Amino acid sequence: MSNKKLLAIETSCDECSASVVEQADPWVKPLSNVIFSQIELHRRFGGVVPEVASRNHLDMLFPVIEEALIKAGVGFKDLDGVAVTQRPGLIGALLVGVSAAKAIAYALDKPFIPVNHLEGHVSSLFLAHQGSFPALTREHLPLVICLVSGGHTQLYLMKELPPQNLGLKLLGESRDDAAGEAFDKGAKLLGLPYPGGRAIDEHAKKGNSKAFALPRPMLGDNLEFSFSGLKTALFTELKNQGYEPSARISTKPAKLPTGKALDDFCAVLQESIIEALFRKTQLAIQKTGARAVAVVGGVSANSRLRSRFTHEISVPFISVPLEFCTDNAAMIGAAGMYRLLNGSFLQGPQLLSATAYSNSEG
Repeated sequence: MSNKKLLAIETSCDECSASVVEQADPWVKPLSNVIFSQIELHRRFGGVVPEVASRNHLDMLFPVIEEALIKAGVGFKDLDGVAVTQRPGLIGALLVGVSAAKAIAYALDKPFIPVNHLEGHVSSLFLAHQGSFPALTREHLPLVICLVSGGHTQLYLMKELPPQNLGLKLLGESRDDAAGEAFDKGAKLLGLPYPGGRAIDEHAKKGNSKAFALPRPMLGDNLEFSFSGLKTALFTELKNQGYEPSARISTKPAKLPTGKALDDFCAVLQESIIEALFRKTQLAIQKTGARAVAVVGGVSANSRLRSRFTHEISVPFISVPLEFCTDNAAMIGAAGMYRLLNGSFLQGPQLLSATAYSNSEG
């Protein structure tokens, strides 16, 4: 029998993505991975507008699916199932993807495979290996996984490799803002364009991370994170240095750092966030006896994070190519493939009751 192929769909936020993936024991091979980014649509608002995101997914999803099929050299008849992000995310955006996936799966009488977005990020580690980082093997287990994205900051311990149950254990997570939120909110205070994390990374390369001090939040002997206070600390430091970070909450016109001063603010903010991620991940390794560490999610594309984890962490560091760090359908296809192989899917009339959820419950 030929290896199974899945169409995967990702519409949880502002990335409209479709991918065709193929079973490639023990991993999953992406045959295509098409992403339409809505960054330009949302930039003038300074962040994602849910209604705008949902309407654009309606316009773009089927052209993106068609392109993914063409690039993979397959048709609908060649598919063995359809995987889709079902949760968590923006409910309207999720519903677009889930509704399309249900329609395709029902019309083809193929399995419909709902996937948790966070499981998708973890499963990006199981895409057929490419790049300069070590390939994940059983010898790396147990593995600490640091999941860092715009909406989530979590530490997991993974004890098994697919297609077995991964045995993921949540070790700790943020009690408030995610690391990605801290980047984006900090960038907004500094007058940088959306997406803020990318802009901060570029400016930080030219800045001095020791130009002044920002707090390293919640560095106690636990595996929890807290990033909400960084925005307040950054705001206070801007005021102390004579800047006016936001005209909307002041009668004064905005006065923002530029040039070397802006680079320094970005470097200091970034180092505070990365230090917290690094220290907590290192602590998780010590507490669990993990033999390797992996970082997944959009923030794992940050150059400073990759540098620190590559050169300073105490165990082998495993990461994924940049194209699979941010939201993409290939990672959803990887998670979906193992669910398909384990019989975790809906088919026929039973899939009609499937819906989307804005959080991890439901």
